[in-house]
Amino acid sequence: MASRYFPKSTEELVRWYERYVSPFALILGFLADNFFFFSRVDSLQTHLLFFFYLLVVGSCILLIHFIQAGKMRDRRIVNMAPFIPVVMQFMFGNLFSGYLALYSRSASIAVSWIFVVVLAGLLIGNERFRNLYTRFTFQISLYFTVLFSFLIFFLPTVFLHIGPWMFVLSGVVSLIAIALFMLLLNRFLPMIVRADFRRTLAIIITIFATFNILYFADLIPPVPIALKEAGVYHKVTRTQSGDYELLAEPVPWYESYLRYNTAYHVVAGEGVYVYSAVFAPTGLSTGILHEWQRFDEISERWIDAGTLRFAITGGREGGYRGYSLKSFPAPGTWRVNVITEYGKLVGRVSFRVIPVATSVPLISLTK
Repeated sequence: MASRYFPKSTEELVRWYERYVSPFALILGFLADNFFFFSRVDSLQTHLLFFFYLLVVGSCILLIHFIQAGKMRDRRIVNMAPFIPVVMQFMFGNLFSGYLALYSRSASIAVSWIFVVVLAGLLIGNERFRNLYTRFTFQISLYFTVLFSFLIFFLPTVFLHIGPWMFVLSGVVSLIAIALFMLLLNRFLPMIVRADFRRTLAIIITIFATFNILYFADLIPPVPIALKEAGVYHKVTRTQSGDYELLAEPVPWYESYLRYNTAYHVVAGEGVYVYSAVFAPTGLSTGILHEWQRFDEISERWIDAGTLRFAITGGREGGYRGYSLKSFPAPGTWRVNVITEYGKLVGRVSFRVIPVATSVPLISLTK
């Protein structure tokens, strides 16, 4: 009786997957990627999983066109032809899900939200792309996108260096990789490659240019660097054990996850501390800056009020910790940009300085 609910052929299995499994796989896959599989951008597990997904996608592209050209003789593989685009769709979904998990951790919502939204759109839209997965131009364009997105954070973890030149290298390696892949296809299936070559090349160049525009406009998160934690405090002290003791105003539990519009009550002569913990891959050393800015109500623009630089060393799960101090802050709206030494925004802490006559109650935290 129950057997009638289960697929009886490959084509029916594909439809059954799309109807019953795919919607739940999208949600569960993203949660699993975010909390288990891609917990660290520099882990061997993360890199191996992405390599596996990329390898399977490339194999699916080859198989689809070998079958369509009649050059696949293995009947078992030919019989699975309807399911190959579904496998490719699933692997693309895994890639976009993993990228969304990693890039969103490095994103400052104030600046890099566009790129994160694009990744989220590709992840959600992936469930509607199945009919396009048999088209050569679409396959190559999406394959180049996931290759470029991977190399942006993979190469810095290999060379232990970040900055504009590392991004440029990621783009160049992506172009070389997709060119070699197309040459491989052209070796065996020249008619498929040449039929859409100009359109495919134009799309790849457009994607490459778009990535570069987004990066140099500071709209791509600065992976593999990520802001793990940041906040405004009344006192920050490093103990002999290496921990940081922080004095903070008590706030509702949900407000501890926000970094914007925090009320900071200050008495005369008191300063304000901003604490941050920035994650970097193991072995990577770089500089992080706290850029202090005050909003001028008259000119309606942000005025620079000082910058502090400190070096960080990667590897610590909770991020490398540091802080800066602003003495005698003027009342009003302030923000501290946490940026790399190359000027990429990692995160931001915003708060309002409110003068009070007597000190407010404080709680002690250890980080």
